[in-house]
Amino acid sequence: MNIFALHFLRIMALKCGIVGLPNVGKSTLFNCLTNAEAQAANFPFCTIEPNLGVITVPDGRLNQLADLVKPQKVLPTTIEIVDIAGLVKGASKGEGLGNQFLSNIRETDAIIHVLRCFENPNVVHVDGSVDPIRDKEVIDTELQLKDLESIEKQLEKVAKVAKIGQDKEAIKQAALLKALKEHLEQGQSVRTYETDEEQQEYIESLFLLTSKPVLYLCNVDEQAVKNGNQHVENVKNAVKNEKAEILIIAAEIEAEIGQLETEEDRKEFLGEMGLDEPGLNKLIKSAYKLLSLNTYFTAGEKEVRAWTIHEGYTAPQAAGVIHTDFEKGFIRAEVIQFNDFVALGSELACKEAGKLSVEGKEYVVKDGDVMHFRFNV
Repeated sequence: MNIFALHFLRIMALKCGIVGLPNVGKSTLFNCLTNAEAQAANFPFCTIEPNLGVITVPDGRLNQLADLVKPQKVLPTTIEIVDIAGLVKGASKGEGLGNQFLSNIRETDAIIHVLRCFENPNVVHVDGSVDPIRDKEVIDTELQLKDLESIEKQLEKVAKVAKIGQDKEAIKQAALLKALKEHLEQGQSVRTYETDEEQQEYIESLFLLTSKPVLYLCNVDEQAVKNGNQHVENVKNAVKNEKAEILIIAAEIEAEIGQLETEEDRKEFLGEMGLDEPGLNKLIKSAYKLLSLNTYFTAGEKEVRAWTIHEGYTAPQAAGVIHTDFEKGFIRAEVIQFNDFVALGSELACKEAGKLSVEGKEYVVKDGDVMHFRFNV
């Protein structure tokens, strides 16, 4: 399947921010994810400037397609990971590195909230003891306070419009803002507030910190990496109503895996630990699930490539991720399901077997579709 004009790309930029109190394992995790060397040390505020890394999304399907097509290049999709400075109480008022931290978080699509769920007397805790629920509440409170500040400013603007002109839209917005204000004042994040589609669209336009989807990453020791521990159970209970993802990972083990030179050594190490895959792979899968993302593929002699899209994207929208012209001039999409492509071995074989379908503008792209777009600009 040929690919058109890939030198001008509009790639979906997915950015996840790693947050947490100082000394919970954020920088160790970042180093594992990106093979970067963000400084990791046993003292608070080790990370001051946010470290930015780009990681490839592991997807065995891409390799399978490449084995069949034998292209010149294989290009996986990517995620940007930001290691954001540790937070302390009072950040919403500018304490510590608060203003910078909150500004960095606002720019992300999702939050990976690292919680320390391991005991180790040799690793100091900023509050003197290990309590992931307390740590979570510190960050939650600071983000909620900042959102309260944002909502109060917005409410002041909207209320004036509603009062002066009896604007129906402004009246609805003011009512929603008041409800969100009450919700936050009760110590609840915006993501837990039940909304309809119209309200959700308005909330998204406000770029509130606590409306962002969250993946809680419980950083444990080697003994708890498979089944967790009491700290993990406490986290699960605390976030059960948040529509969040929870993942157990041992950052130190991931660091050891990252230092192994060959895939064979990594598999052997995982086997000895009783693990089926690196925790970092699970982290990326969880991020995709959290953000309702899918992957589709383009496959040709020049390259086999993975593309990230939101669930529910139509064929023109998916084409637009490659290039805006593809969406504007969309004519049709030629689609082969991944399993059919692998089973039959080539595009030609799929055509001959009637497994290539021609789809129009209403087609909703499925995860794993192998696609070729026809367009006219």
